[in-house]
Amino acid sequence: MEKKFTGIGVSPGIAIGNIYLFQKSHIEIKKVNCSDITAEKNKLMEARNKTKEQLLKIRANTAKKVSEEKAQIFDAHITLLEDDDLLEEVHSIIDDENVNCDYALSKGIEGYKQMLLEVEDEYLRERAGDLEDISDRWLRNIQGQDILELSDLPANSIVIARDLTPSDTANIDLENTVGFMTEIGGRTSHTSIMARSLELPAVVGMGDIMKTLTNNTTVILDGTTGHVVFNPSEKSIAEAEKLKEEFDNKKALLKEFAHRDAISKDGTKIRVYANIGSPADLQGVLKNGADGIGLYRTEFLFMENTNFPTEEEQFQAYKTVAEAMAGHTVTIRTMDIGADKQLPYLEMPEEENPALGWRALRICLDKPAILKTQFRALLRASAFGKIKVMLPMIVSIDEFRRSKAIFNECKLELMRDNIAFNEALELGMMIETPAAVFKAEAFAREADFFSIGTNDLTQYTLAADRMNEKIADIADPYNPSVLAAIKMAIDGAHSNGIIISMCGELAGDLMAVPLLFGFGLDVFSMSAISIPEVKKMIISLYKPECKMLAKRVLALSTAEEVKAELLRFLEVHEKGDTVSY
Repeated sequence: MEKKFTGIGVSPGIAIGNIYLFQKSHIEIKKVNCSDITAEKNKLMEARNKTKEQLLKIRANTAKKVSEEKAQIFDAHITLLEDDDLLEEVHSIIDDENVNCDYALSKGIEGYKQMLLEVEDEYLRERAGDLEDISDRWLRNIQGQDILELSDLPANSIVIARDLTPSDTANIDLENTVGFMTEIGGRTSHTSIMARSLELPAVVGMGDIMKTLTNNTTVILDGTTGHVVFNPSEKSIAEAEKLKEEFDNKKALLKEFAHRDAISKDGTKIRVYANIGSPADLQGVLKNGADGIGLYRTEFLFMENTNFPTEEEQFQAYKTVAEAMAGHTVTIRTMDIGADKQLPYLEMPEEENPALGWRALRICLDKPAILKTQFRALLRASAFGKIKVMLPMIVSIDEFRRSKAIFNECKLELMRDNIAFNEALELGMMIETPAAVFKAEAFAREADFFSIGTNDLTQYTLAADRMNEKIADIADPYNPSVLAAIKMAIDGAHSNGIIISMCGELAGDLMAVPLLFGFGLDVFSMSAISIPEVKKMIISLYKPECKMLAKRVLALSTAEEVKAELLRFLEVHEKGDTVSY
């Protein structure tokens, strides 16, 4: 009998195949008193060495099957595996409690994992899965367990698992796998990122379904909508095959747009950039034809370390991205850590309202050594590509000026040491607070460029916590007040001749593209996979029509009215008719 479920579509496409249940055995951890502490530590190290060998093999396999950039995911795994602070913590537990090494390792790594799970940022929260991957493999090697792989599967398999680690996904049998789904997971997990790189349809967040399924059952998976059908009828299969053909044709068409310039019908050229969290995301950026990188979230470097990343570590990460982009703009945001993104090595106070508290640039200005280290690394990397530096969470001119003073101080230090850097390196800022919007013209006289972060701008403009499900409908970027703020920021930038981009989720929303184009936005930055569609949309637009749309929308009173007007525009636009008011 046909059964339908809905999860989170994280990698687009239609897959029709047979269920392959991927179920790992449970790792049982018991606390045991041990008399030979040295033996436990030796056992820990032997398992660590074996784990490293396995990860190096997986890395090589990933570089061959996918790309060198995706293989760098496992460089971060190996770095954490070999982290001296983590090893010291586990050794301390063994010494202090006289316990077995697998218990000590499980306890030692749990703290880091819990820290990541509690952050607000979804991308960083999903990094807990990377820790899970490392600890799972290390613990199984300690206990002498076989590690289940996905390297040899039956033909036409759709893999279903509780979760898939990056190494699981990297080892997947591409010849015989047509898609996969997991019970847990989110859009920004490495598993989801890898699925998009492999172009495998994928759905995550399916809930507790595995216990009701059996191997070889036919299943239809829609990685675009998140819809899944088990035991589909012949009619459903026929409909899915038709959708698959349409999707594949559309995908082939979109590939033609990926590497085209986004030039509208009236000749306006728009740059379409990508957002990334680490060098490991570069493959999707290059594959989807990004004109540059509009947001490089450097929190990844800080969250996956057990201490502040050194200047050299940061320099190497930024240099890798700058060189890979080969002269295209790479906009790198300075550390955006806050009370919602705890670092185990940074003591932070408990706060009633962490989103309004000690975070981002506020921390860096209170602890300027953090900012100096990052600025120096960024300046050094600027000798290897077209880097721009962006400051988050600005609310006052004074904050920007103090930051720029530290920036200039770093320049002088590098000059004295004869270290090369781009002396014209631009220093810009995020527009994500009403304070920055209200004084956009003044900020534009200080900053070299703006970038709008619509997620936080929406939250702060509407006084609505975007992580609170009870008020999710209030935190709507289509609220007329948010749209007015966006227009004000764009006008403020242009009044002083600086470029303004948008790196929030709204930039990749096709419904919003004509409106933002009409507002005068210069650069759209988004998840790499959305780039071809956005380019295609811009190429089809005529700016005078979009300016008329913008004028109409700004006169509306509710988010519902705005969305209705935008949908009407798109419907008429798709028919090829002229839109008039």
